[in-house]
Amino acid sequence: MVESLIAKLQQGRCITLETTPGHAPTIDPMLDRIQQLGLHTLVDGFSTTDNPLAKLKYNSLFAAHKLQRRFQRPVIATMTMRDRNKIALQSDLLAANDFDIRGILALTGDPAKISDQPNTKGCFEGDSTLLLDIIKCFNAGIDYAGKEFTIKPKRIYPFAVSNAYAKNPKTIQRRFKKKLDHRALGIITQPVFDVKNGRRLLEMFEEVRSGYEGERKKAQLIFGFFPITRLKTAQFLASHVPGINVPQYWIDELYKAHKDGEEKEYEVGFALSKELFEELLQLHPKIHIMTANRFELAHAILNS
Repeated sequence: MVESLIAKLQQGRCITLETTPGHAPTIDPMLDRIQQLGLHTLVDGFSTTDNPLAKLKYNSLFAAHKLQRRFQRPVIATMTMRDRNKIALQSDLLAANDFDIRGILALTGDPAKISDQPNTKGCFEGDSTLLLDIIKCFNAGIDYAGKEFTIKPKRIYPFAVSNAYAKNPKTIQRRFKKKLDHRALGIITQPVFDVKNGRRLLEMFEEVRSGYEGERKKAQLIFGFFPITRLKTAQFLASHVPGINVPQYWIDELYKAHKDGEEKEYEVGFALSKELFEELLQLHPKIHIMTANRFELAHAILNS
């Protein structure tokens, strides 16, 4: 099923939606809400997060399987290096392969010290490129130790992430190259809030990609998109989240609207976000929507 997502990504428009499984033994309420809104008909695929901020959540691979089975849409499952050693990473990949979860987003992961679980220690046998290398081995029919599988796994399609902004753009370019060197087929950026920023990212990505041949020449950049409808969200992202840049005029507009009440604040934030989404679609129609499970907001962005 993931092959259909790769084809859309490489040939034209491709819109995916992030989902975050909750702190519960089922994700059925989340799936029900997606179905009620008809979101599965508006996107080309989904992603599942893997214990973001080191907080305990429902497993990303099981969540991907349930999403894929329910909606018949391909799902990219996130796997972090924080919680698994090489044995666990490979074991999870084998089981996921059997259930046709073959789009994998490789992340290093947030530090374990910020976890909500007491005395948690991170594993971190390597950064996300280790997982990309393991996937390369699986696609060759061997495990990371070089031992051949009795049954070759179905092909896995690796994704990676990148900052959307840096004071020194060359650091982003180096990250692009590192991920492409390790055969990522798609690189999802952190949220982009400025079309000029998006254009610069594309230019840098194309410059890096032009140095490759074969399959890596088909790798794609995917804009992260996070709609902002509240002043405090804009201020938090601008002040505390590295790797993104919230334009000052967004904060100024939301500040003025905030004084007129929550409804006006939402209205202004939504208008800014919707305009940006349409501009990014025109520039490069490969977008990953992140709303922290605010699915009504995702629906409004996609359906208005």
